[in-house]
Amino acid sequence: MRNEFTAIIEKDGEWLIAYCPEIPGANGQGRTQEEAKKSLAEAIELILEDRRKEGIRGVPEDAVRDVVSLG
Repeated sequence: MRNEFTAIIEKDGEWLIAYCPEIPGANGQGRTQEEAKKSLAEAIELILEDRRKEGIRGVPEDAVRDVVSLG
């Protein structure tokens, strides 16, 4: 399993908008599907990076920190 997410792409006038139902707040736009997907991917990266930083803030210093990998 890789880090794959669903991209929903809809037409909005001359633009295409893209959003990801698994990551609330992640959306992108572009004139082509590829531009919209690239913009969405950048938004997903920023949101996940921010959530990782924010999630680690309240962890006690003596807690065990390890990594879990999928697939």
